Amino acid sequence: MTVLEVLQSSADYFKKHGVESPRLNAEHLLAHVLERKRIELYLEFERVLTESELVPLRELVRRRGQGEPLQHLLGTVEFAGHTFLCDKRALVPRPETEQLVEFLQSRIENRESKILDVGTGSGVIALSLAAKFPDATITATDISEDALALARENAECLGLTSRIEFRHGDLLTYVNHVYDLIVANLPYVAAGDRATLSREVGHDPEVALFGGEQGDEIVRKLIDAAPSHLAQGGLLALEVGIGQADDLAAFMAEKNYHDIETHRDYAGVIRFLFGRYG
Repeated sequence: MTVLEVLQSSADYFKKHGVESPRLNAEHLLAHVLERKRIELYLEFERVLTESELVPLRELVRRRGQGEPLQHLLGTVEFAGHTFLCDKRALVPRPETEQLVEFLQSRIENRESKILDVGTGSGVIALSLAAKFPDATITATDISEDALALARENAECLGLTSRIEFRHGDLLTYVNHVYDLIVANLPYVAAGDRATLSREVGHDPEVALFGGEQGDEIVRKLIDAAPSHLAQGGLLALEVGIGQADDLAAFMAEKNYHDIETHRDYAGVIRFLFGRYG
């Protein structure tokens, strides 16, 4: 089979198995197997693939058809202009989290800010900010030791190990300093919504997904605890679940935050919540 024939048959298989963007998925997997850039496949449409090339591709196509995330199969994900390692130890970074980083990059005026990323997962938020602001002091925490291990690997790959302090703990446990910015993409899925999740999301760690019976319990705990770790006028920046922003904004107001703002993601969902304290 030629490159073009393999792409077409793989895309057809994905379409039958309900995989979104079937042709794009096929191209990513074939490029991965051939160790090519995806765009280079367009120059090799007539090339006949060998059996040694087809065998690993068939396995990857099978696993993708069963709902395993493309990022897990590739082992990497592109985020904010960098390539991060990605596997089952942490949440697959989503486009809306990338948008959160864009918001923050445009808002950080003090290049020497002290920044805390709570629930860092694979480290994409903390490391993206570290790369953008080389003079900032950045701490990243997570309750999962597996996720922290992945974040440390990403820091090493990006040459940012010396720029970030990683701490293992639940929310602000073992955090002793005050910060100009506390950012968090915490678990916000309600326990009862498990059945509504896509097959791909089901491969993410449960500790990174479920925030309690209502979904926002962990976020509320951080809102309550953050003031003692925010500098005067410090910013708390949150990514929240669908339909949660208004209630959480009201809760922030009850806790004496000010300049509270909500923002929509690219899909039009109110996804981001900002508030200052002090």
